[in-house]
Amino acid sequence: MESTEYDLIVLGAGAVGENVADRAVQGGLTAVLVEHELVGGECSYWACMPSKALLRPAQALRAARQVDGAKEAVTGALDVAAVLARRDSFTHNWNDESQVQWAEGTGIAVVRGHGRLTAPKEVTVTTPDGGEVVLRARHAVTISTGSDPLIPDIDGLHDADPWTSRDATSAKVAPESLAIIGGGVVATEMATAYASFGTQVTLISRGGLLAGMEPFAGEMVAEALRDLGVKVLLQTATTGVHRTDDGVTVTTGDGGTVTAQEVLVATGRTPRTTDIGLDVIGLTPGDWLETDDTMLVKGFDWLYATGDVNHRALLTHQGKYQARAAGDVIAARAAGRPVSDGPWGTHAATADHEAVPQVTFTDPEVASVGLTLKAATDAGYRVRSVDYEIGNVAGASVYADGYKGTARMVVDEDRKVVLGVTFVGPDVSELLQAATVAVVAQVPIDRLWHAVPAYPTINEIWLRLLESYGRP
Repeated sequence: MESTEYDLIVLGAGAVGENVADRAVQGGLTAVLVEHELVGGECSYWACMPSKALLRPAQALRAARQVDGAKEAVTGALDVAAVLARRDSFTHNWNDESQVQWAEGTGIAVVRGHGRLTAPKEVTVTTPDGGEVVLRARHAVTISTGSDPLIPDIDGLHDADPWTSRDATSAKVAPESLAIIGGGVVATEMATAYASFGTQVTLISRGGLLAGMEPFAGEMVAEALRDLGVKVLLQTATTGVHRTDDGVTVTTGDGGTVTAQEVLVATGRTPRTTDIGLDVIGLTPGDWLETDDTMLVKGFDWLYATGDVNHRALLTHQGKYQARAAGDVIAARAAGRPVSDGPWGTHAATADHEAVPQVTFTDPEVASVGLTLKAATDAGYRVRSVDYEIGNVAGASVYADGYKGTARMVVDEDRKVVLGVTFVGPDVSELLQAATVAVVAQVPIDRLWHAVPAYPTINEIWLRLLESYGRP
C-alpha cells in the first residue's frame, strides 16, 4: 500500500478545494487534492458555468427584442442545439484534463479516488483500479467535498428517477415538458432556461419564489416566468410523483395533477459528508461541519472545512473566499507566522455573516448583497429602507424600451451605513459589486453622495436611492 506525506490534504478538488490548495502552496506548503469525480467540481461541470451558458443565449435574444431598431433585425428563433453545444464547450465535454494540468502546473498533486479519513491527519484513498493510497498530513486536512441535491421524502419520488440540478444542466436535449419542484435559485433559473427552449414548464413551490430575498424579487420573477409561458403554482405542496410509460405525474396538495416528460427536484442541498470517515474522528457522517471564521472545524486544530460543506453560504464565490482565508491561515500557522483572524482580518471569512453577494440569473436578474429588510430587523438593527424603480433612471430607458426593475437599499439608522441592497431587473448583476463594496467597507451614507455615477448609466440608481433616503 502506497503512503505519501504532504503538508495539506484537501478532500474535494472543486473550485473551493483548488483554491485552498493553491493558497497553501503559494504560502510555501505542499498540498494534494483528492477527487473521485472531475477536478473542477460542481461549479465547472454541473452548476455555475453550464447553467449560465444555458441561460445567456435566450437572455441576449430577449435583450435585443427590447430595443427598437434591433428587434426588427431579430428574425430567427433560438437555436437550442447550438445553445447546448456552446454549453458543452464550457464543460470541455466533461473532461477535466485542463484542470488537472493547471493543478499540477502550480505544484499541487492530484490523487484520483474516493478519500476517507482513517485517522487524525490521515486519508486513505480508494483508487479507480481498486488499490489504496494512504496520505498523511503534516499540518492540516481540509474537507471541501461540497453538497448534493436534497431529494425530499415525497411518495414515489425516488422511484420516479427524477432529474436533479446535474441532469438539468447536462441534458443533451430539451424535453417537451418539465415539472419543477421547488422555488429557489435552481428552480427559477432552470424554469427560465427550459421555457426559453420551448419546453412546457410547470413550477410547483410549496411557498413563494426565492424565499429569504426581498419579497418583490420573487414576485417579479414569478411574473416574468408566467410571461415566458411557465405555469407557476405557488403555496402548493407536492404529495406524490409517479413515473409511467408516458412520463411523470405529479400530485399536488390541492388534489391537482401535473403531467410532464421529466421532473426536476430543486428543493435544497445536503452535505456530502456521509462516506468520508467522519465517524473515525468523532463526528457524525452526513452532518454539516461547523467552523470558526478561519474555517477550522470546531473542536479540532488540524481539520478545516470550506465551501458548501460548512453551510455558511452555499455559493461558489463565497466558498472560494473561504478557501483563500483557509489556505493562507494553514500556511501561516504551519510556519508560525502571525494570524489575523479578527473581523475583516486576512485569515477570517467575515463577509459570510452579513455581506454575502448573490445573483439569480433569471430574466429579470436578482442581485443582492447583505441583509434584507426583514433579516436586518430580525438581527436587531434599527433600519430604514428606500425603494426606487430602476426603469425611471435615464440609463435604463436607453438600455431597454420599457425597462422594468426595482431596487431597495437598507440602511442602519444608527451608524448611517448600508446593510443591504437588492436589485431586480435586466443585467443588474453588473451593479452588484459597487453595492458589495459599500456594504463590506461600511461606507457612510454621507460619503456615498460623493461617489458620482456616470450619466446616463443604470448605475445612477445609486443617486436615486440616496435622494429617496435624503441628504444628511
